[in-house]
Amino acid sequence: MPFQSFSLHPKVLGGVKSAGYETPTPIQSQAIPKIMAGHDIMGLAQTGTGKTAAFALPILHRLMQGPRKQVRALVIAPTRELAEQINDSLLELGQQTRLKSITVYGGVGVNPQIEKLKNGVEIVVACPGRLLDHISQGTIDLSYLELLVLDEADQMFDMGFLPDIRRILKHLPSQRQTMLFSATMPAEIRGLAREILRDPVTVQVDTVAPAATVSHALYPVAQHLKTPLMMQLLKHTDTESVLIFTRTKHRAKRLGEQLEKAGYTAASLQGNLSQNRRQAAMEGFRSGTFQILVATDIAARGIDVSQVSHVINYDIPDTTEAYIHRIGRTGRAAKSGDAFTLVTDEDGAMVRAIEKTLGTTIERRTIEGFDYSVPAPRKDEEFARPPRQPNPRRKPVAEPAKTGHPAGTKKRGPRPTGASSHARTGR
Repeated sequence: MPFQSFSLHPKVLGGVKSAGYETPTPIQSQAIPKIMAGHDIMGLAQTGTGKTAAFALPILHRLMQGPRKQVRALVIAPTRELAEQINDSLLELGQQTRLKSITVYGGVGVNPQIEKLKNGVEIVVACPGRLLDHISQGTIDLSYLELLVLDEADQMFDMGFLPDIRRILKHLPSQRQTMLFSATMPAEIRGLAREILRDPVTVQVDTVAPAATVSHALYPVAQHLKTPLMMQLLKHTDTESVLIFTRTKHRAKRLGEQLEKAGYTAASLQGNLSQNRRQAAMEGFRSGTFQILVATDIAARGIDVSQVSHVINYDIPDTTEAYIHRIGRTGRAAKSGDAFTLVTDEDGAMVRAIEKTLGTTIERRTIEGFDYSVPAPRKDEEFARPPRQPNPRRKPVAEPAKTGHPAGTKKRGPRPTGASSHARTGR
């Protein structure tokens, strides 16, 4: 089924051709006709399936008719990176339409956003926090809204945005077409979908199926030896572009710094960075300036880089869905990719759950010549204070649970080159 079969506006179809799109993906084939027919949509699809174009093309088509310089379509995304990525797609696909779209998110000046909104735009791609700021300040008029998209709804729930979403919904016209897309469907998102969607049509592709072009491997290792093992793994692996996942932003930052010191072109992507440095890290990874990008799950939302050759889970993810989502960033466009996961003894239950989802046992690997027997460093006992006796009148405070764990190998490794900068992701 070619794109011409959707009866898109000629100028929208011109954008499709200019972007080099030829054959619709499964999610596009399912969703585009339903959205163009006016249905509310419940979309189950991961990043990399083509879902952005699945809702962007019908939005552009519809907005070709009707008034200009009014906000008629709103896309809400959990992170700045994803918002920028969606807006880039809208600009590319809508290049012949003269429709205007802008991004609205925090971490950057609000005045340029206010100015653009004053001048008039048809599409706004926003993160929840800054959008609420504009609503409360009266700097955005949503009374003419016709189309609403909630993208990566499960991630918005994970990031605590559901109360913000509900507050935003109170300011939107009840008569509108609504589309909700999510990689997974936890109970809270199903509840939200029931609240906001009217007789929705469900479109679903590859919600738990990993790419067939990805090979998986586990590297059992003690927690304190993860970093040296990963360095050896990189040396012995023929890599092009490597995406490394950690559980915390502190660990992402530290690992990025260690990779730079080792001579790799590496950046880290986490929530504390300024938007400019975040953009620089993302664009540097896309362009190949950085060979390695270290990120947390939240920071990595919106990363869409087709040439990732390896995903390394420095820490194993908390859910099988997160594992599939992470490794889905390699093995794209019919290319093969590798997913390596560093695992500790504490990761057994998660490993079994992932293997059940994959329907196979994942190969365990070791690196020849690596010393797995190095003991964990001991605390400095010489200058340590004697242990404090517990106060019988006070209840002892529970120690926070420890975190850590995950990822995978091959031939020769990336040659360390110069060093570079870091970056991180946010809302």
